[in-house]
Amino acid sequence: MTAAPVAAGRPAAPPQLPEAVLPLSAPPVAIDGLSVLVTTVASDSHTWNLVFLQLALEELGHRVRNLGPCVPVGEVIAEALRVRPDLVVVSTVNGHGLRDGSLLIERLRACPELAGLPVVIGGKLGIAGPSGRQTQARLRAAGYDAVFEDGAGAGALSSLAQLVRGSVR
Repeated sequence: MTAAPVAAGRPAAPPQLPEAVLPLSAPPVAIDGLSVLVTTVASDSHTWNLVFLQLALEELGHRVRNLGPCVPVGEVIAEALRVRPDLVVVSTVNGHGLRDGSLLIERLRACPELAGLPVVIGGKLGIAGPSGRQTQARLRAAGYDAVFEDGAGAGALSSLAQLVRGSVR
């Protein structure tokens, strides 16, 4: 690779990228789109699920703040207090959604400013695989507004989209 020619002490302008590799523009964000906080439980290091949810929600016109993997409960609460989202989406892939998700929602609901905040959880909620209604009922009783078990497929995203569009605040 050769260096760019220098004229009068300045490097030449960088080459123009072909149109096929220019960055795509982001989809337009709806003015009335919701503010959504996407997170996972403290023990979960997976990121693909968080990125998928972020992109899907953004395509629906919502503003998303993705906290990334292994988020401590205190950090989720602090960020929710700071940004005051319309919805919190908790996604987990490591199988500790029931245990760690219960702790997260218990602490979040104990904060008076966040007690009424809509919060949903989905993914692998137990290490033994899908446990169906029993796990979902426990998480709903703990304080989640909706629970989506791994394997729910596109129907879960449609349900989440309906929740986001209609029943949040």
